Amino acid sequence: MSSGGDSAVERGGPLRRVMRGRDPGEEHRASTPLELLFDLTFVAAVSQAAVQLHHALAEGHFGSGLAGYAAVFFAIWWAWMNFTWFASAYDTDDVPYRALTLVQMAGVLVLATGVRAAFDGDFATVVAGYVVMRLALLTQWLRAAAEHPEGRRTALRYAAGIAVVQAGWVARLWSTGAGAPATFVVLVAAELAVPAWAEHRGGATSWHPGHIAERYGLFTIIVLGEVILASLAAVRSAVTGHGLSAAIVLIAAGGLLLVLALWWIYFTGGGAGLTSLRIALVWGYGHYGVFAALAALGAGLETALDAAEHHAHLSERAAALTVAVPVVAVLLLLGVLHRAAGTGAVGHGLLVVAGALVVSALALAAPALGVGPAVLGMGLAVAATLAANLVVFRRRGRGGGPAAARR
Repeated sequence: MSSGGDSAVERGGPLRRVMRGRDPGEEHRASTPLELLFDLTFVAAVSQAAVQLHHALAEGHFGSGLAGYAAVFFAIWWAWMNFTWFASAYDTDDVPYRALTLVQMAGVLVLATGVRAAFDGDFATVVAGYVVMRLALLTQWLRAAAEHPEGRRTALRYAAGIAVVQAGWVARLWSTGAGAPATFVVLVAAELAVPAWAEHRGGATSWHPGHIAERYGLFTIIVLGEVILASLAAVRSAVTGHGLSAAIVLIAAGGLLLVLALWWIYFTGGGAGLTSLRIALVWGYGHYGVFAALAALGAGLETALDAAEHHAHLSERAAALTVAVPVVAVLLLLGVLHRAAGTGAVGHGLLVVAGALVVSALALAAPALGVGPAVLGMGLAVAATLAANLVVFRRRGRGGGPAAARR
């Protein structure tokens, strides 16, 4: 850590430290136990969103289900992202910081309890959770403004932007009818604009590139863990109800292949090169789609199992598409993000596109193949896409393999 970070620790003592900003060039910067605990509170929220999406898909309510899921997952992801980037720049890990983080965690849990209602258009509980989180986050930014003179302008811009947009979300609770979707889109755009406005106009905060990349990688593992748990529960339920069948085995095998291959693709190559604000925003914002699609994969695998056991109100093709669409989204998004961040993980963009096309074709052919063989084929296709990319960039001398951490 540089002198700025060291002096903050040395002057403050164990109960309180001066919030001067962390050193963005600090070596071996890793996630703290508090950050890991904070991530675990999102397990409940992600799980609730995936459960509600599964119910909607199984009933054939694709439009309303996907719209509700996209809205709810934005709330989950944005809450996590706001904390993560602030922590990367200003984590003092003292008593005031920990206390305010615990308040934010309580807000996340309130948000999680409102997920089901939000799918029906009632965002009151979600907004209440956000008010709790935002009050704590505003206090953090105001503390940074008071204790870090060099970053005061940026910190105050963040505080002002967050306060104004949060007031908009509260006011939106009284918005009804056709105007509700439009106000939601406007407020989402405003949320996304706040970091760019604050960092560009006020000066960049001292977020740590390696720390940010690691934090995103850890959240990816959490989401993949949710996929595994949801799939395991669905398999167990299907076996308990009707016994083990070939379709269940094929879907379980295909789902496991998909999880392992997508994990390997994500963690292949060098660390993300977040060398500028523009690249960092592309990386950070692009992960909304990655996280949401990965969590949706779990719902899709559950729906495929329902269809195989004739419990879902949808065709075999539609059931296969609930798996294929998230997989295609993750493949294409990771291809773009790996290129933007310069990880070297994508041997050639056409390989990723080809893998996505094969997965899509298998879903469309599900009526002839069956849901089980189609899902297994998707797993094999993604594994083949991974293998092809590994071969290509190893030949180029870039090396490869899963990175246990992104420093």
